[in-house]
Amino acid sequence: MKALNYVEKWGLVMFDLCVVGLGKLGLPLSVYYAKRGAKVIGVDLDGELVNLINKGSTTNKNEVSLGPQLEEVRLNESFIATTDYDDAISNSRVIIVVVPLVVDLLGKPDFHVIDSAIQAIGSRLSEGSLVIIETTLPIGTTQDRIAKQLEQSSKLEIEKDFFLAYSPERVLTGRVFSDIEKYPKIVGGYGKASSKKASHFYQRYIEFVPRHDLEKPNGVWTMQDCSAAEFVKLAETTYRDVNIALANTFSNYAEEISIDIEEVIQACNSQVFSHIHNPGISVGGHCIPVYPNLYLSGHEDASIVRVAREVNRQMPMEYIKRLKKRVNLKGLRILIYGVSYRPNVKESFFSGTFDLLRILSDQEAKVCVHDPLYDAEEIRKLGFTPFEISDSKKIDVMILHTEHSDFRDFFYRNSWDSLKILQSGRRKLHDSFTSSLPEDLAVL
Repeated sequence: MKALNYVEKWGLVMFDLCVVGLGKLGLPLSVYYAKRGAKVIGVDLDGELVNLINKGSTTNKNEVSLGPQLEEVRLNESFIATTDYDDAISNSRVIIVVVPLVVDLLGKPDFHVIDSAIQAIGSRLSEGSLVIIETTLPIGTTQDRIAKQLEQSSKLEIEKDFFLAYSPERVLTGRVFSDIEKYPKIVGGYGKASSKKASHFYQRYIEFVPRHDLEKPNGVWTMQDCSAAEFVKLAETTYRDVNIALANTFSNYAEEISIDIEEVIQACNSQVFSHIHNPGISVGGHCIPVYPNLYLSGHEDASIVRVAREVNRQMPMEYIKRLKKRVNLKGLRILIYGVSYRPNVKESFFSGTFDLLRILSDQEAKVCVHDPLYDAEEIRKLGFTPFEISDSKKIDVMILHTEHSDFRDFFYRNSWDSLKILQSGRRKLHDSFTSSLPEDLAVL
């Protein structure tokens, strides 16, 4: 069933762009291109989501300006959504694919969702069409897997009848509209013709912000091929995971020998060649815990990447070990502040809070959770016991998992009569905060 018959609404048209997958990135990208003059159709199999979008509404609350911009492009008929692949693919000049690559808890890829989307696209592909993959993939997937699937299902010849390129998304949730213009658009084609067409598309629609810190002008950067473009995405995210693991290794040793690791890192980074990241209680999100595993799926001998991933995966346990040195956890009433994996964004994917709950429950502690971005019912659905105001007088330990801007106000709004330990799983709490805390409260 079509969520909306755009042919009846607009008449038969040729779209400049079809975006396949209208999730947290696909919808903002659709709106961005529609705002810049492209006639865009978005495809998603979720009928409820499509109907909501076509009414000008969105469940994406992280992207602050998305709602008004969606309403604008809907009313001026430059964007429409559908559940139907048929006319959307065959009547689109360019198809951008942002459906997810499903991974398991260890980050091992499962291609069934993207394979299904590629099959649906290929069987409806028109001559002259350009397909651009923006989903993060293991290196070589576009060339060795997707190209073959598209040729087989379309019965067309790549680089002659249709064109294929890879261009990684390099935006953060909540900052899509600004990030797309801030960072160079990396493009790699299956062949030279595909690279040229994909580069031309992005050059036409993206208004890049000038940057003087780059070795060449901000804009479309064309790579050797689609595998090189895939490599860029995995390398930049894997670099962050390895750097964080190094910082966490330093932090763990500093804890053993009673040295302030933040003071050490600050001193190190005063030297131009040192760029040590911040250590912390967990590494969460859709990217950093996942993409190093996609890299390892092709480069199994990259031991430094494998060790780094294990170091970061073990950090929730490491912080609980630090806590156990100071107190017996059995029966202790513990509040974890923060479900989100990063501050001020409502996303819990691979959040360390899940690991903390599991570890603390194994130690027979009594755990509740608070996050200002989630209501009590949402917290319950994630498997946590929500914090209630009346609980504040009974809490023995508070663990700061996520540095939401609300934390300071939350702390001072409540009474913490039983609180013995406040453990920060992120940066050291600022002196202006700790100086006003009770003297008998241990701050870790």
